[in-house]
Amino acid sequence: MTKQPEQAPLDEALGRHREELKQLFPMPPARPAPSKAVKSAGITLALAIAFAALAWLNPAYKSERFATAIGERRAVLLGDGSNLLLDSGTHLDISWRLLSREVDLRAGQALFDVSSAVYRPFVVSAGQAKVEVLGTLFNVRRLDNDAVRVTLARGRVDVAAAATQAPVTLRPGQQVDSIGGRLTPVAKADVSRAMAWKEDRIVFEQTPLDEAVSLLRHYRKAPIELSDPSLGALKVTGVFEAHNVDLLLDLLPSILPVAVLQQEDGSVRIQRKPTRK
Repeated sequence: MTKQPEQAPLDEALGRHREELKQLFPMPPARPAPSKAVKSAGITLALAIAFAALAWLNPAYKSERFATAIGERRAVLLGDGSNLLLDSGTHLDISWRLLSREVDLRAGQALFDVSSAVYRPFVVSAGQAKVEVLGTLFNVRRLDNDAVRVTLARGRVDVAAAATQAPVTLRPGQQVDSIGGRLTPVAKADVSRAMAWKEDRIVFEQTPLDEAVSLLRHYRKAPIELSDPSLGALKVTGVFEAHNVDLLLDLLPSILPVAVLQQEDGSVRIQRKPTRK
């Protein structure tokens, strides 16, 4: 290709001063090929970053769902060696995660005998309450009004209910309630009474009627209703069979000033007993 007339003098000038230009504007040194040690360090760093990201995300790699029908009780052995006992009318989901074992108790009541795993805490969520443990035996009961009661038999658990409230630590023989997203003061618990359901017994000890009815609903297919919210403050005491809730309902008028009305659809309505004039 023939050079243009004005290009020739420029090329000649560049040729005369090429060495001076190289000294004034040196080329950057070529990068040597990375050594095996450098490559290994890079791979290690990349793996560390990837693991840190996974730990932060804590993804679930397996999910399980367990449920019991009304009147059913079910024992479940988990893959980590933990044992669960589900009461009547209980529904829960389990998420196995990289750094934790998480249970969502959606309804009912369960007894948790958790195997120890230092690097993978066992977390139970029930409504706005959250229980975190490493290895222990405890009971979680969820009622219809979203109240949750946690009772500890062995080990130690931390219970939280709201981000603005500090968690509380339970020791064996203690319990705490979560009501409306707030924790009540830690109280002494009768563990055998709280866990009597696993032996098919319901134990009430000066239990408010609304709390008792909320529990009984998990043992009966047809609804149980209070006609007047003020009845909920009445207290019930006694030991009853969990599989025979209707017997308890039949006895209720002899225990409290209430009448129990059986409806055609099988539901039960509890109302205040009429006063005699």
